[in-house]
Amino acid sequence: METARHPDGGLLVRARGDVDGPVLHYTRAEADAFVRGVRDGEFDDLAGPAGAELS
Repeated sequence: METARHPDGGLLVRARGDVDGPVLHYTRAEADAFVRGVRDGEFDDLAGPAGAELS
């Protein structure tokens, strides 16, 4: 995954190496909400057992 900041403060995300693929644009508020959720453990159930490989 590649990320970059948009001039409006948002976050741009795309698959690494896929220069012609879609680019997702998240607002600053959306990106901040996601980071807060990660810090609060909101997505821990998606990670699986500790030390498990993510595909």
